[in-house]
Amino acid sequence: MRLLLCTILYLVGVIQGAPTTNATTTCEYFEAPSFTNRRLWNIVSGSVLTLFACIYSAIHPNIPSPKDSPFCILRRRLGIMIVALIAPELVVVWAMRQWISAHYAWTQTHSFFVLMGGFMLYVDGEPYRTLLPDEVLELIRKGCIDAPTLTAKRIGDRSKGNAISKGLIIIQVAWFILQLMSRAIYHLETTELETGTLAFAVLNFLTYAVWWNKPLDVQCPYPVYWKSTELKPEDHVHVYVCGSINYAVIYFVYLSVFDYNEDNVVMAAITPFIYLMGFDVPTRKQLRVPTFDGSIELGQSDRVILIFAGVLMATIFGGIHCMAWFFAFPTNQERLLWRISAVAITCTPWIEFLLGAMYDRDVIGAFMAGSAMVILAMLYIASRGILLVLMFTTLRHLHVDAYKTVSWISLVPHL
Repeated sequence: MRLLLCTILYLVGVIQGAPTTNATTTCEYFEAPSFTNRRLWNIVSGSVLTLFACIYSAIHPNIPSPKDSPFCILRRRLGIMIVALIAPELVVVWAMRQWISAHYAWTQTHSFFVLMGGFMLYVDGEPYRTLLPDEVLELIRKGCIDAPTLTAKRIGDRSKGNAISKGLIIIQVAWFILQLMSRAIYHLETTELETGTLAFAVLNFLTYAVWWNKPLDVQCPYPVYWKSTELKPEDHVHVYVCGSINYAVIYFVYLSVFDYNEDNVVMAAITPFIYLMGFDVPTRKQLRVPTFDGSIELGQSDRVILIFAGVLMATIFGGIHCMAWFFAFPTNQERLLWRISAVAITCTPWIEFLLGAMYDRDVIGAFMAGSAMVILAMLYIASRGILLVLMFTTLRHLHVDAYKTVSWISLVPHL
């Protein structure tokens, strides 16, 4: 908080000290600002660096399995980055779900640590499985394990992030938003790349705020050892298997491969949302916590909050893209594609939300709702892909005002 306060005070001083030709009135201040030129490289580098901070540096992955290879960990991280590019609101829901679940009898740092697979139970010197928060407390009470002597400070020592590193990312994102605000105030042309990056930056602030106390990039869980000779671990620690999935999910998969198969493409596309909502899918595996884990049971009110938050985040994300409705585009076809795609990613989450709330629970109702929701999901993914492509292809022909920038923005610290 001190870092953020100092940054705000610095920005206020910079803005007040910005050079103008005549600063006698507020009106004249805005009429005669001091401009400087920027290159295409400045536009691309600032946007890409901010985008990277939003889809990589801001992501706090769960702890990998002790048996995971470096390639497996890298592949999983790239998968999370792709999800963050296609559906960044899903990352916000993931962060909010862990934040809601982190309400146990520890510090919030401890709660985040156990939710990400921080405590590994060892039996006869071999890793058995990660422990849920309730399981840790239950096993301690029964004397099956010793209470972990792991303080919040030691957890922070395992983390690859701290207030300074996180603060630097926030400063970069805040600078990016500030320079776009200055362009809007002085009626300077903003590129589609900057508009799309702004959408990621806005959602990134919420993700960072929710995950502020979650350890970053911890690679090894803390070992706790089974010490009871009278009790068996399988009687007290359950290994989850895939449970029942509602009719809509079954028919999603049936439509794609004509048989139930958890590894098909459609299942891979929809399971993150299903896991996060905890729709009767016990997802925790033995040696690691899945990325979009839904094994912690949520109350009905918390589940509704998560669903509504996801839809709201998608609306905000799409609405920011709609801000480029009247921007300059190289061709009319690209302008039309941008408008259609922006409207699609803004509206489809609400349509899916209404379908999920209204569909009948019989087989026919699930089939119809499932079919419609799969089509809408594919439309959403295609629209996001189109917007990502247009963000860069429209850079080939920019308005002359796009190369102008307010001179004082370069004085604001950024990466």
